[in-house]
Amino acid sequence: MLFKRHKIRTIRIFSLFFICVWAFMQYGCVTNQNVKPAATVAIRLKFEQQQPINVFTNLDYGVRLNVIDKRTDKPIINQFLTINPNVPKSNVFTIPDIQSFVSGSMMQYMRLLGFGLNDDFNTDYMLQVEITQYELNLVSLTWTGMISFNIQLSDNNNNVVYRQIVTGRGGDRGCSAQKALNEAYANTMENMDWSRIASFLKRAETPIGEKNKQVTGEGDTALEHTIIRWYIDSAPKGADVFWRVVSSTPDVKNTNQLYLGTTPYESTESFDIKGLTFNNSGDVQIEISCEKIGYSTQRKRFNVRQAIDQKEISTKFNLIEE
Repeated sequence: MLFKRHKIRTIRIFSLFFICVWAFMQYGCVTNQNVKPAATVAIRLKFEQQQPINVFTNLDYGVRLNVIDKRTDKPIINQFLTINPNVPKSNVFTIPDIQSFVSGSMMQYMRLLGFGLNDDFNTDYMLQVEITQYELNLVSLTWTGMISFNIQLSDNNNNVVYRQIVTGRGGDRGCSAQKALNEAYANTMENMDWSRIASFLKRAETPIGEKNKQVTGEGDTALEHTIIRWYIDSAPKGADVFWRVVSSTPDVKNTNQLYLGTTPYESTESFDIKGLTFNNSGDVQIEISCEKIGYSTQRKRFNVRQAIDQKEISTKFNLIEE
């Protein structure tokens, strides 16, 4: 009987001990005395790459830069890895913030390359850079930076002319997290096809080289620099010559009749038909009228695509007395 009571007392003591241990584990660690404030780590972003100067010169169009942070996971630590045990990934931040850094450093780099930034809102192209990845990984005690951008270049008519997915890696054994991330950014910038982007900012030598670029009246298209020879004659001479645009495409509007001169009329002019492109020029005609007192008015139409190909509009009106 005495042994049985001693056994029950022992069981109660052990039970009480385990209850105390459990309570300490559940609640003791959250007391004010045991909680340490979560530390934070700042990573300073730098663009540490030798920057060439004036690689692209004499570009005909400017460009506007728009940087957007498209990352779904804003912390830069990809996995639940910490720089030290007291630093959760949500407490790792960059100076400056990633979007501001990419926008500012890329704009400065593009100026040094020779790009004209924000030159003319009416003719500028738009370079949109979407940040889809900007993170650090720690594998086998080695930091690796990983960066990825989606690049999209649009002309002044909002037509997308070029797309690129560009990535960059950085870091090596013994490399700090900060250096790994900055190396990844430098490599990403180097992997961007700047030559390809610059090629769109040069006016094409012929209209066929920019088939969908519309005439705006700013003189920034190949069409507006295509010289057309006009030669209009009549028998008898001394007739008044008029012209107007007749269009079957909504991109180009019909115009009223405009006076050119008297026959024989000869001139070299470039196209200034708003909305005209090489692709829609087949749906646009130029109507030429010849008028002289005592004679019937005569009209002829010329297809603009043919005029572009031949670089000439020429005709002769044999006027008929009324």
